[in-house]
Amino acid sequence: MSRALMIQGTGSNVGKSMLVAGLCRAARRRGLSVAPFKPQNMSNNAAVTADGGEIGRAQALQALAAGVPLHTDMNPVLLKPETDVGAQLIVQGKRLTSTSARDYYDLKPTLITRVMESFDRLKARHDLVIVEGAGSPAEINLRQWDIANMGFAVPARVPVVLAGDIDRGGVIAQIVGTQAVLEPLDAAQVRGFLVNKFRGDPRLFDDGYSAIEARTGWRGFGVAPWFRDAWKLPAEDALDVDAPHRAVGLHVVCLCLSRIANFDDLDPLAQEPGVRLNMLGPGRALPGDADVVIVPGTKSTRGDLAFLRAMGWDVDLAAHVRRGGHVLGICGGYQMLGTSVADPDGIEGAPGSDAGLGLLQIDTVMTADKRLTNVSAIHAASNQSFHGYEIHIGRSEGADRARPFAHVGGEAEGAVSATGRVSGSYLHGMFRDDRFRAAWLAGFGVASSGAGYDETVEQTLDALADHLETHLDVAGLLDLAE
Repeated sequence: MSRALMIQGTGSNVGKSMLVAGLCRAARRRGLSVAPFKPQNMSNNAAVTADGGEIGRAQALQALAAGVPLHTDMNPVLLKPETDVGAQLIVQGKRLTSTSARDYYDLKPTLITRVMESFDRLKARHDLVIVEGAGSPAEINLRQWDIANMGFAVPARVPVVLAGDIDRGGVIAQIVGTQAVLEPLDAAQVRGFLVNKFRGDPRLFDDGYSAIEARTGWRGFGVAPWFRDAWKLPAEDALDVDAPHRAVGLHVVCLCLSRIANFDDLDPLAQEPGVRLNMLGPGRALPGDADVVIVPGTKSTRGDLAFLRAMGWDVDLAAHVRRGGHVLGICGGYQMLGTSVADPDGIEGAPGSDAGLGLLQIDTVMTADKRLTNVSAIHAASNQSFHGYEIHIGRSEGADRARPFAHVGGEAEGAVSATGRVSGSYLHGMFRDDRFRAAWLAGFGVASSGAGYDETVEQTLDALADHLETHLDVAGLLDLAE
């Protein structure tokens, strides 16, 4: 009979995604058929699934750790923020609507049904399902509408282990305080705790660990030190991107837009010794020594076009191009590089049209149809084949489309300026392809390290599982599953 275990956290960004990925790999190495599951996720970093939908990137990594194909049942509710108060709602892989935070609560009673459908299907197909919570169950003001934490775990009867983050401080209060505010029924669903992200000698926390056990009565499953190779795995939050700091190399600058999406496109470049990757945050000017500027994907093209201008990056980009620098726009970033972006039906926000950055001669019109597909392409400049994926709305046409970035199925894809220094493409994931990455870097006179990105990710997942096996009671955690 299939079993399930849920990892919840004392807050956001305590390492739940990594813990679930590591446990999935550990369970797989024990010969179990295991699948990840997250009832509700909020992220603009998504992956295209084998069944033609999209899920959060963290669940894609967890599926890789589990050795199973990506499926929309692994993340049945995905919220992709478009504004500070609204998001696109993806249900079982497909866009349902755009909704405000207030209106979303009215949809929760119907969404829990879809969540349970997906969970039941996963359980029917696998020996074990490892579930990741969202945020914290201590947000008791949201409990009435919750489908992500106890609102799922209690009706699904899934045992919960609570993870605390010692790196941010106050981990004793995090865990003991969570128990203190939970209703008795919810607290009873928690079977234990663990402490994550410890730096230094874990034995120094023995007294604190014992205090948590004594005050909660919960079983402790160990203290996990900081996993130093986490940067080698795709991150779900742009703030988590921790590229190595290098003083030399091809200087690639990525603009961290306010609604940045699918920024893990840059992860393979971060691992190249010949590349100096700079994730440029708000309020910072574009460095004058940048070789390549990447304008990444975004969940709100017109919104982030306004944000980019507010940061002064439009002026910086124009100066960068005048100096002979290169620009690559990916997906929404590609759309911004054009002469105009029109959204007549208000797909991503208020209806209207905005002037683009004018670095590519293309015009984009947003459409209701969303393209979700894995593709094989040929890079026009190098004639190198590669694999990627599309996840976007909108069509782009114009004179620079006569110089495509790539060809897909014999059709032109993307655009390149007459100078060849500005290019754009709808294709995500291109740098994951080792041969393409090497060819692209060679165009700038940089040699690739030759390390296989996918192989590096696999090795890091094994190392993550080893890390958890060494420091946590993994056997006890898996035995806890019901």
